[in-house]
Amino acid sequence: MATCVNQTDEVKMCCSICLDLLKDPVTIPCGHSYCMSCVKRFWDQEDKKKIPSCPQCRQTFKPRPVLVKNTLLAELVDDLKKSGPRAVPAGERVAGQGDVACDSCAGRKLKASKSCLVCVASYCEQHLQPHYESPTFKKHKLVEASVKLQENVCSRHDEVMKMFCRTDRQTICYLCSVDQHKGHDSVSAAVERTEKKKALCESRRIIHQRIKDREEDMKTLLQEIRTINQTADEAEEEREKIFSEMISFIKKKKSDVKKEIRSRQKTEVNQVKHLQEKLEQEVADLRRKLAELEKLSNTEDPIQFLQGYSSISQLPESTDPPRPKTNRRKHVEDIIAAVKEARDKFQAILSRESPSAEPATRGEFLQYSCEIALDPNTANKFLVLSEGNRKITFDGKNTAYIQHPNRFIHSPQVLSKEGFSGRRYWEVEMSRDASVAVAYKSIGRSGDLNERVFGCNDKSWVLQCGGSGYNFRHHNRSTSVSGPKSSRVGVYLDHSAGVLSFYSISETMTLLHRVQTRFTQPLYAGLFLFGSNGDTAKFCALK
Repeated sequence: MATCVNQTDEVKMCCSICLDLLKDPVTIPCGHSYCMSCVKRFWDQEDKKKIPSCPQCRQTFKPRPVLVKNTLLAELVDDLKKSGPRAVPAGERVAGQGDVACDSCAGRKLKASKSCLVCVASYCEQHLQPHYESPTFKKHKLVEASVKLQENVCSRHDEVMKMFCRTDRQTICYLCSVDQHKGHDSVSAAVERTEKKKALCESRRIIHQRIKDREEDMKTLLQEIRTINQTADEAEEEREKIFSEMISFIKKKKSDVKKEIRSRQKTEVNQVKHLQEKLEQEVADLRRKLAELEKLSNTEDPIQFLQGYSSISQLPESTDPPRPKTNRRKHVEDIIAAVKEARDKFQAILSRESPSAEPATRGEFLQYSCEIALDPNTANKFLVLSEGNRKITFDGKNTAYIQHPNRFIHSPQVLSKEGFSGRRYWEVEMSRDASVAVAYKSIGRSGDLNERVFGCNDKSWVLQCGGSGYNFRHHNRSTSVSGPKSSRVGVYLDHSAGVLSFYSISETMTLLHRVQTRFTQPLYAGLFLFGSNGDTAKFCALK
C-alpha cells in the first residue's frame, strides 16, 4: 500500500527517545509509540522504581506492559524510508572526515555537538535533547564532542573510569578501586583534575615570566652586537688614519691588523649570535610548551586531562641568562695602541713572533685553561654525573633522566654545557677505556650510528684511549696514534685558527695528534665511556 508522506508525517514517525525514525514500533497503553528497543532500554533504567512509566506523559503501568510490534506504523515507516533520505535539520550537517559522528543517528550520521561521559556516546543536537529535557539524564556530564570516549572505559571491567589512583598515577573505575587498587590513595578524577589544573596554572605563570626574561636578554644581546659592530668600525677608521702615515713600510702589517679586527668582530658576534639562537630556541620551546599547557588546561574531559598531564606537565630546564661582556672595547683599544707604537717602532714589531703561535710549554697551555661542566640534558641514561657535573661514571642500571631532545639515546656519551669559539685548554682524567672528543651541538642524538657517535661523522673529532693505545677518528676515518700511555689527556683548541691538539700528560707533555681544519660552529667538549660498570672520566680542575 503506497502512502504519500510529507515532512510533518516524518516528524510524527520519529521516536521521542532516540529522535530517529521508528524501528520495530510499539504502542504502549497510554497511546504513545516508540522503538521497541528504546522503550525497553528506558524501562530497564527505571527498574529501581519498580513501576514503568511513559517517557512522555509519565503515566505508570502495573504490571510492565508486554510489547507487541505495531504493524501499521511499521508499514508507514517503511513507506517513509522509500520516499528518500531525511532532510538534514537546519543548523546541522552530516559528519565528514575528521568530525565526531552522532552515535544515535541511523543511516546518515550527523555531526555530534556534545559527548556524554556517562553514556560514553556522542550526540547531534536532535539526539541531545533528552539530556536537556529528561530528569533521567540530569546528572550526566556533557563535554565537547570527542573521538576518544572509549579511552574513558576501563578495559578490565568495561566501566567508565571516574577515579584516579594517586599511588599508581593512573585513571581507574570504581571496581578497580576495590580490586587491584584496593588500599591505594584514590580520589575522583574531577578532584584530581582540579589539583593538577592548579599546578598547570603555576607552570604557565613561570613560563610567561621566563619568556619575558629571555626577551629582555635578547634585547641586551642585540645591543651588544651593535656595540661590537660600532667599535669594529671605529677601529677600522683609526687603522686607516695611522697606516696612511707609514704605508711604505707597513702594508703587510696593515692587512694583518685589519684581519685581526674583523676576525675578533666575527668571533664575538658569532658568540653573541649563538647565545641569541639559544634564547630564541628556548623561547620557541617555551611558547610551544605553553600552547600545550593551555590546550590541556582547556580540556573538559578529566580523563583526557589527566592522561595528557603526565606527558607534558614537566617544564623544560631553564638555561642561565647570558652575561654581557663589559670590556668589549679593550681589545680594540689595545690594537690601536699597538698600531701607534708600530708607527715609531715598526721594525721591532714586525720581528716579533706571531701571536697565533701554539703554546710550547704546559705553563703556556694553562693560560687558556677553563673549567668545564657537563650538560645533564645530553647525558646518556647509563652515565651518572657527579662532582659538579665534571665527572661521569658508567652504571648499567639505567639512570632515570627526564626526556630531553638533547639527550644521547643510544651512545654512552655526553657534551659540555657551554661551547667554545676561542682558545681553550682542558685535561681529562680517566680510569680505564674512554674517549675524549669535541663536537658541534648539531651532532645527532639518536638513530643511525654514523650520525650520533663521536668520530663517526663530520660533526665530531675524538681521541679513543684504550688499553691497546690511542686511535683518532673523524668522519668515520680512523688514524692510529702512537705515544706514551697515560690516564690523563690534554686538549688544546684554537677555534679561529682551526687547530685541535691532543696531548699525553704525565711528568712530561707529549703531542699525540694535531688537526688543522676549519671549524664552522662553536665546539663542545665531549666524553665517551665504552660500557664497563664503574668506568669513570672527568674534567680536571686546573690552576
